[in-house]
Amino acid sequence: MFSDFIEFIKNHKVLILGFGREGRSTYDIIRRHLPDKEIGISDIKQIELEDEHVTLHTGKGYTDCLADYEVIIKTPGIPLTDHIIPKNVIITCQTDLFLKYSDCCCVGVTGTKGKTTVATLIYDMCVKAGKDAALVGNVRLPALDTLEDKEPEIAIVEMSSRQLEFTTASPHIAIITNIYREHIGHHNGFTGYVTAKLNIVRHQTAEDFFICNASQSYDSYFDFSTVPSTVIKVASDISGYERIYESAEQNEFIIGNHYMQNVFLAAAAARRLGISDENICAAIDSFKGIEHRLEPFGAYNGIKFCNDAIATIPQATTAAIEGLGDVNTLIFGGMSVGVAFDDFEDYLFKKKIPNLIGLPDTGRQICIKLANRGYDGNIVLAEDMEGAVSAAFAVTKPGTTCLMSPAASSYNVYKDYEHKGKHFKKLVKEWKPAEKPPQAE
Repeated sequence: MFSDFIEFIKNHKVLILGFGREGRSTYDIIRRHLPDKEIGISDIKQIELEDEHVTLHTGKGYTDCLADYEVIIKTPGIPLTDHIIPKNVIITCQTDLFLKYSDCCCVGVTGTKGKTTVATLIYDMCVKAGKDAALVGNVRLPALDTLEDKEPEIAIVEMSSRQLEFTTASPHIAIITNIYREHIGHHNGFTGYVTAKLNIVRHQTAEDFFICNASQSYDSYFDFSTVPSTVIKVASDISGYERIYESAEQNEFIIGNHYMQNVFLAAAAARRLGISDENICAAIDSFKGIEHRLEPFGAYNGIKFCNDAIATIPQATTAAIEGLGDVNTLIFGGMSVGVAFDDFEDYLFKKKIPNLIGLPDTGRQICIKLANRGYDGNIVLAEDMEGAVSAAFAVTKPGTTCLMSPAASSYNVYKDYEHKGKHFKKLVKEWKPAEKPPQAE
C-alpha cells in the first residue's frame, strides 16, 4: 500500500541519487506527504531548489555522501559499479519500491529489444478486455506516480536493466523478450547486465509466471530450479497462436519474425490475465506500431522510408532487414560501445544490399572494411544524416525501401535514439532535389 511506502520513507534517512525526471518525481511525492522530512539530494549537476529540509550534494564528488544515508533511491542512469556501498545501506529505485508496495497485479517486461512493444501490446489487450490498466516505468510515467494515484487493477511495468539492477522484488508475470550485448559499460560487463535483467524473475513465487524467449537460454547465469514460478517459453512459430498469427499477419506495422514473437509474448501474458483471444486479436488489429521501431512513415519520391532508430545493436538491424525483405538502401552507424561487429559485417557482405550508407563512426568503419573486401554493391561514406538522406534519394530504387537502422548507439551525435529518428524523418519529409544551375544562353 502507498501508506506503507510513506511510512518506510518516514522511518529512514533518505538520499535521492539523481535529480532528473524520476528523481524529481520521488522528491515531489515525498514532499506532498512528508513536507518537513529531512532528505538529501545528490546529482553531478547543480540543483536549484528552495527547501530548507534538503541537503544538496552536487558536483564532482556528488557520490561521496552515500555512506551517510540509510536508504538511497537511485535514478537508473547513475552507475554504482565502482562504488563500495556499506552493507547497512539500502539501494533501491522507483521500480523496486513500486513492486514492493503496490497492491495491483504487476506485469513486468524487460529485454534488450522489444520490451516497449510487448508492454504496449499487453496494455492494449487489457484495454480491449475492459480491464483497469496502466502502462508505467522506463521512459513512461514514473512508477511511484502511479502508486500515489488510484492504483489500477493491472500495472504493465517496462523495466530496463538499470532499473532492475537493485530491485529485490519480482512482478506476478515476468517477461524477458531477449538478451543481447548492450549497456555493458554500466554493468561492468555482459554478466552483470544479464544478472540485472534476471532480477525480474529472481524473487517470484509458485503463484507467478515467467514468460521468456524459447530461443535463448539463461541457465549459465542463473539456477532456475531455485524459482518456483511457472515457466512459459514462447517461440516465433505459430503453434498455439494460430488465430493470433492470422490477425498479426494482416497488420502492416507487425514486420518480421522478431515482431511476431513479441506479439506472442504479449498474448501469452494476456492469457495469464484471463483475456480472451478475441480481445487479444482486437488489440492486434488496432495496433499502429511504435515510433522509431521499424516505423514505416511514408513514400517520398517513390521510395518507401522506414525509421528503426531504436535498433542500437546489430541483431536488431539484421532482424529489420530480414523482416522488411525489400531493403535497397541501408543507412546505419553510430557510436561504438564495446559491441562486436564482425558477424554483422559478414552478414552485410553476404546479404549484398545494393546500397550501404555509413554514418560516423561505426557505419563508416564497417563500410571501409566491406569495400576492402570487395563488397558487391554501392557504398557511401556519409559525413552526417543530411548527407546520408541526400545519398539515399540519389541511389535508392523507386518502389523499394530505404531503412535507417543504426546497429549502434546514437550518443556520438544525438541526445538519444529518439532524437536521431526524429531528425531522420524530418530530413526525409523536407527533402527537395537540388536545383539545376541555369543554362547559359
